[in-house]
Parts: sequence; structure tokens; C-alpha cells
Amino acid sequence: MKDKTLYTITIFSENTVGLLSQVTSVFVRRQLNIESLSVSASALEGIHKFTITIFCEPEIVEKIVLQIDKRVDVLKAYYNTNEQLIFQEIALYKIATPLFLKIKSAEDLIRKFNARILEINEVCVVIEKTGHYEETQSLFDELSKTIGVLQFIRSGRVAITKSKNERLSDLLAHLDRKHKKEN
Repeated sequence: MKDKTLYTITIFSENTVGLLSQVTSVFVRRQLNIESLSVSASALEGIHKFTITIFCEPEIVEKIVLQIDKRVDVLKAYYNTNEQLIFQEIALYKIATPLFLKIKSAEDLIRKFNARILEINEVCVVIEKTGHYEETQSLFDELSKTIGVLQFIRSGRVAITKSKNERLSDLLAHLDRKHKKEN
């Protein structure tokens, strides 16, 4: 069996209705599970950025990116490994206030995981942790074991490349130079 690597696929597009459905259908047809997905505006005006993570073989991710790239509404799609990116995710944990206040090590636990308290009231405490998957999962495991977690949510990965510019910026500049030479 081949090794499966976690790849981060980045898709640049205009904010088009129905594009998410088109993109996810590429994964469904190949029976691949999306590990995380986030979509937001990018640094380029009018351009949105999809960040999708999947576990697969190198030849599969290449085929997926090519298929996504062929979509009319997609400007460009890329894939990267963790080594090529700076990435994070955010997690929120809701804990019962009475239980949270009973443990003597609550402050130490928050500091140990470099987390912060977003809200505390008579009913619950909401803790925020930003980090890699392993870090947010470790805090969840620790809280579950010591206090109990009422609610938990983790965002999809947000990532930027280690290169100076957004990869789409380089492509757009190249296309602009090419267009000027032709005219």
C-alpha cells in the first residue's frame, strides 16, 4: 500500500455561487474524504481562496488539482505539503464553569497549552486554542480527561505559502506580461 500524505489544496476563484458544490464533487467521484475546508476572501481584491486538506497519494492529488483547474470559475488551483506552508487552525472548547473552577490546575492548563479564555459566566467557560491539529487535539484530550467538554469545534486549516507572494499573484503578473507582449 502506498503512503498517504496530507496535502493542502488551494483554489483561487471569484465568489461564484455553486462553485463549492462543483469542487466537492471532484472529491466525491474519487471517493476521497475532505479532512478540512475553509473559504475566505484572499489578499487579492475580488478573489476568494478555498483551503482544502486531504490524505492521498501524490499522483491522486495531481489529478484532482488538474480537474479542479479545468472548472470555468476557478482561476487556479495548487497543492502543497506541510513543509511548504505556514498553517494554523482554531478550536473552541465549552466547559461547565463549576467544574472548571473546582480544578486547581485550570490556570496552569490554559498556560501550558497557550490557550485563552474567551468567556466565563456562571454556566460555562469558553476556551480558544490556535495551533496545529495535534495541539488543539491534545488540549481537547486533556480537558476531556480532567473536566469534561460540553462542546467542541475546530475550524478548517488556514494556510499561506512560505513564498513571498501569493502564488496567484505570480501567475497573474506572468499573464499580464504575456498579454502586453502580444499587443
